[in-house]
Amino acid sequence: MTSAPHQSITPLAVTATEQPRYPLRLRLRPKALTSGYVDGAWWPRSRDLAAELPALLAVLAVRLGEIPRVSYNLTEWDTAPRQISADGVRVRLSGFWSRPPHTVDVISGDRRRHTLLLIPPDTDPSAAHQIMMRAALRENTDTVEDLLGAELPRTTTSAPDTGGRIPQQIMRGSR
Repeated sequence: MTSAPHQSITPLAVTATEQPRYPLRLRLRPKALTSGYVDGAWWPRSRDLAAELPALLAVLAVRLGEIPRVSYNLTEWDTAPRQISADGVRVRLSGFWSRPPHTVDVISGDRRRHTLLLIPPDTDPSAAHQIMMRAALRENTDTVEDLLGAELPRTTTSAPDTGGRIPQQIMRGSR
């Protein structure tokens, strides 16, 4: 009796070629010379970076090409591996305490940095949609604090009531 071929499954993350189970919540600025602090906005469904990145990288690879590196703020995510495999490309994940909060930098193969506004997963859907649309405008020059600070109500009730605003100690990254 012979057994079926065994496929190796990496425990780090799914591959980027896998279709996401839900639509990717991403808005990018138009592909043209732009100014401002962010190149678009991403609203992941969880704080599991290794699980969320493959679908994001698959979509971004169409526009940016190969993406060998992603840098992020360590306070924004659960523990993440140092690298994942996305569509056969090894992607290095670099977490830093000093990175600006609420951003993720995607570094393309030509070493260009693309900064995405990171909208927390538990953000109210209406507020998240408005923030994403605003961040993706070609003429948008708002800072991360301006984009998130105006209105960021949460869907959870366990968070302290801050009147819909992010406390200043969080905005400054001193959690």
